[in-house]
Amino acid sequence: MFKDDSDEALELKIKNALSDNLSEVRIKFTKKDGTERDMLCTLAESKIPEDKKPKSDTTITDEVLRVFDLEKQDWRSFRWDSIISVSIDTAKGI
Repeated sequence: MFKDDSDEALELKIKNALSDNLSEVRIKFTKKDGTERDMLCTLAESKIPEDKKPKSDTTITDEVLRVFDLEKQDWRSFRWDSIISVSIDTAKGI
């Protein structure tokens, strides 16, 4: 889905929403095994349990982003080019 000239701006928008305490971000993507996964995720430290907070940068590579899965309560990653859809709800958390 991603990786043309406007993709960097879109990636930045998604990263900003993931870091925002008031946003809820749901990302649907294709896993390596070909199955689809729908994940409610965040990078907002206030939403991550203390014992799960990152000790380093969450970026694995330019192609992969590591995020905290709010439903599984653990860290997961996805490839930018595997994203099917992104839903950002800025009304959550208010």
